[in-house]
Amino acid sequence: MQMEKMERIPVSQNGNHMYDIVLDRSFQGLQRELKALGTESRKLCIVTDTNVAPLYLQEILDITAGCCRQADSLVIPAGEEHKNLDTVRTVYEFLIERHYDRKDLLVALGGGVVGDLCGFAAATYLRGVGFVQIPTTLLSQVDSSIGGKTGVDFDAYKNMVGAFHMPRLVYANVSALKTLPALQFSSGMGEVIKHGLIRDREYFDWILSHERDILAHDPETLALMIQGSCLIKREVVELDPTEQNERAALNFGHTLGHAIEKLKQFSMPHGLCVALGALAAMRLCVNRGMVSEADTEAYRGALRAFDLPQTVSSLKEDDVLAATKSDKKMEAGIIKFILLNGVGHAYIDRTVTEDEMRQALHEIMR
Repeated sequence: MQMEKMERIPVSQNGNHMYDIVLDRSFQGLQRELKALGTESRKLCIVTDTNVAPLYLQEILDITAGCCRQADSLVIPAGEEHKNLDTVRTVYEFLIERHYDRKDLLVALGGGVVGDLCGFAAATYLRGVGFVQIPTTLLSQVDSSIGGKTGVDFDAYKNMVGAFHMPRLVYANVSALKTLPALQFSSGMGEVIKHGLIRDREYFDWILSHERDILAHDPETLALMIQGSCLIKREVVELDPTEQNERAALNFGHTLGHAIEKLKQFSMPHGLCVALGALAAMRLCVNRGMVSEADTEAYRGALRAFDLPQTVSSLKEDDVLAATKSDKKMEAGIIKFILLNGVGHAYIDRTVTEDEMRQALHEIMR
């Protein structure tokens, strides 16, 4: 199987087309895609961060200059610690001072932090303006840019303030991964592998069998892998756009993963924390007889291959458990835990006990 140079994945909601995910090998097709949104008489504000701006901002400004009335750029500090309401305020002030109206668009150029924050600003500025996602990290290309979940952290609580706001377009240049640091690539792989675990056994096995080409960053293999993850996320999002039921499956590994991320004060990338949370959840599934030891070992092998952690240090079980009770996935005081009934089949469980979580944590806190 081969992917064409450009792949278009349409995303719908209730049978109505919402936007396209465009996977390309460069930014050359971006101007055409923006023109199709009717941007020529509009202003575009490109929001990016201090890591991405030196790499791609000028190129995107040059491209957008030919398809809009005015292109502005706002560079925010890089890092999860800046994904907060103070930074959103900076975006609001920038837009107000330049008289952006409801028909103008924001453009998120960067990883998950930029995409989530820019999307939240778009959802709330003037009660909602359009925005475009240009994800430049593996994690954002396969996960955070798709599905319209936007938000910021509040104090130490991850994504506690947010809104569902669908993008007008997701344009992912796979070649941008060439400049991605190794740690951020590993973080993205944490989410990629999770997609196979929750939805598609064949995709999970494909990742394991293509380990060498993925690690070598073979362009064709990476393009196929990103396409596979986007198709899985598209399918789940279309079934449940506002996370009432099916979409919660995407949170596999997140209950404990978010707790670890918070207690580590966001010093560990998101995908690494999710990988740890997923490993703990796999142990819980093994203890319940729903996942085999062989599948758990296969997952461990994937973690080793893609330089993802299997243990975490300097944390206490009691602190992790306490942190789960502040997670936004709580419902009426009950944790909504995602488990697997075999690889490729995730489901929501509301019966996980504290003792079961402690046993699961033993797997990663030994």
